[in-house]
Amino acid sequence: MANLKLLSAFKLVVKSLRVGVISTVLSGAVIATCVSAEELGWPEKEELKIGFIKLTDMAPLAVAYEKGYFEEEGLYVTLEAQANWKVLLDRVIDGQLDGAHMLAGQPLGATIGYGTKADIITAFSMDLNGNAITVSNDIWKEMKKHVPHENGKPVHPISADSLKPVVDDFKSKGKPFKMGMVFPVSTHNYELRYWLAAGGIHPGFYAPHKGDTSGQIDADALLSVTPPPQMPSTMEAGTIYGYCVGEPWNQQAVFKGIGVPVVTDYEIWKDNPEKVFGVSKGWADKYPNTHIRVVKAMIRAAMWLDANNNANRPEAVKILAKSQYVGADYEVIANSMTGTFEYEKGDKRDVPDFNVFFRYNATYPFYSDAIWYLTQMRRWGQIAEPKTDSWYKDIAKQVYRPDIYAQAAKALIAEGRAKPSDFPEFATESGFKPAQKHFIDNIVYDGSQPNAYLDKFTIGLKNDSQI
Repeated sequence: MANLKLLSAFKLVVKSLRVGVISTVLSGAVIATCVSAEELGWPEKEELKIGFIKLTDMAPLAVAYEKGYFEEEGLYVTLEAQANWKVLLDRVIDGQLDGAHMLAGQPLGATIGYGTKADIITAFSMDLNGNAITVSNDIWKEMKKHVPHENGKPVHPISADSLKPVVDDFKSKGKPFKMGMVFPVSTHNYELRYWLAAGGIHPGFYAPHKGDTSGQIDADALLSVTPPPQMPSTMEAGTIYGYCVGEPWNQQAVFKGIGVPVVTDYEIWKDNPEKVFGVSKGWADKYPNTHIRVVKAMIRAAMWLDANNNANRPEAVKILAKSQYVGADYEVIANSMTGTFEYEKGDKRDVPDFNVFFRYNATYPFYSDAIWYLTQMRRWGQIAEPKTDSWYKDIAKQVYRPDIYAQAAKALIAEGRAKPSDFPEFATESGFKPAQKHFIDNIVYDGSQPNAYLDKFTIGLKNDSQI
């Protein structure tokens, strides 16, 4: 047995040497890690291809790769940028990708059959916050007239109340007011809709059972899909008047002088879950050790990103600025990643939690987070018929997998790479956050009562209402 353990340890060292990430090869720490690794189980699949979209919140993947965390798990990972969210999802489903950086709503949408039907799960939440809503300079000029000011600067958060007169003016002239979001089941779509509706602007309904997936039924503002990197140029061309997107594409509008971010998602819903790491359920069942090891590496990356009050963020920005990751200018990425955010040109404010990767249990896949997205799918008609509270909870538990997350976290604790206090108390954690009240409209969200939550909204479907 001792010989077997030594052989296994040597195997991991050799693998690590292939990619040049191990120093002090013969140290006791390395041997201990190897033995621990053997107890977890070697990865069933070692060579992985993981997809992502060029956004700053893919950072845990880039950091796990650049810091050698994947290799230390015996994984040889290729990170590959994808053209758009649909292509990314399709490639996970058909096995071209082993997993991917996904919109929080994508595994849920796929599982319930909105769009492409597939069993997709997530055991890792990649970040909190990170999005904003930007409008063109012309729209901001008109909005600004209705925004309270203090000491010559707009008072934040800016509600959609200030946009409503602009939208009403467009309607009176028979002109459509068009805005962009990145995907029908994206956080951005639901955040933009939430903000608009809170200001009395109807963002439109979906009716997939009637063949209408435009999301523009009864809409005051017409929302449509635009890939993230194309948002600034599409707005500059006048095709859309504003958009909701992740970074660096809001700050890019500021740097180019073509638009003004008016509100962050942190202000719409404080500490909202943004992206997840998604895999097919079939893949997870076939490669359980591999899956746990990927999650382990990403937890380490998230910890590094938030360590010592974001002390590593400048280095992270350098990594993300590389062409193979985000490929935007250092200054543009740093504007939000290092704890600030620029709204109107020159109006740079401290937003230390604009990007959160680990603190506040950011990486834990909470059922209540999943249920919030499902409520918004129901609110806007993507779920056409009413559902029971138990249905919401069952789907959340089917897709979000804290059990897998806990295995990864416990392995890191056993290896001395993390402390129990870094994570929820796994023995008692229910997966439901306490009722959350930090929304721009002050409506309280309790994930254990999804239908009661939907009943609170003036605009949107509820109870037995249907399109």
